[in-house]
Amino acid sequence: MTRRVAVVTGAARGIGAATVDALVGEGYRVVAVDRCRDIAEVPYPLATPNDLDALVARHGDAVLGLVGDVRSATDMALAVETATRHFGRLNAVVACAGVVAGGGPLWEMSDAAWDAVWSVNVLGTRRLIEAAAPTLIANGPDAHSRVVAVASAAGSTGLFHLAGYSAAKHAVVGLVRAVAMDLAPYGVTANVVSPGSTRTPVLDASAAIYGLDSAERFAAQQPLGRLLEPSEVAHAIAWLCSPASSAMTGANVAVDGGMTVH
Repeated sequence: MTRRVAVVTGAARGIGAATVDALVGEGYRVVAVDRCRDIAEVPYPLATPNDLDALVARHGDAVLGLVGDVRSATDMALAVETATRHFGRLNAVVACAGVVAGGGPLWEMSDAAWDAVWSVNVLGTRRLIEAAAPTLIANGPDAHSRVVAVASAAGSTGLFHLAGYSAAKHAVVGLVRAVAMDLAPYGVTANVVSPGSTRTPVLDASAAIYGLDSAERFAAQQPLGRLLEPSEVAHAIAWLCSPASSAMTGANVAVDGGMTVH
């Protein structure tokens, strides 16, 4: 059986790295893309080249690391080209890259912080999809080609002092739902995974925004009563990348410990 190939952004740590792990565990080969440097308007350190190198090292030839910015059409085109040139094909893309910024009411949020959140979360998702779509369509309807984007529980509810982030994640959900309609005639599916409070550096940054002493405090907002592990979210993403998810498109899959149950 021919091994499937995926591109994953935001891959150097957190849910992105766990997604690479899960996909490799399912037999995929992966181009793992990460910016690997900070963004001035984002108030916490982003992943480093060492993080990406460590991910690649634990998977050997199954993973190829690529430094690239999701906001760049050129970089995302390079990611797609790298997958098809190095591994011979591309079956799935996963938009994991995301950042959080804010910390006050909307009217106190700077334009720079707003632009950083929207450019990474929304424009970054667009750039990956628009780069990959022609290749995924060309695979034909029997190839089970997949688009998956990571939004958030914030994509279906409002979060205190995180209006920009909540708005951006709502936009990711809407973007992917519309893309699902555009891709459906070609047999390509597009879905969203919306995690709840997951043990990642982004959650630590959210705790700092709220002045909490630990991200563990977020566990109380989930009926399961605990934080999620990145691997739990990643396994849902990997399933959506697989042929087994063929009946689903335009879905927003809540992997949130019940956070958004009403």
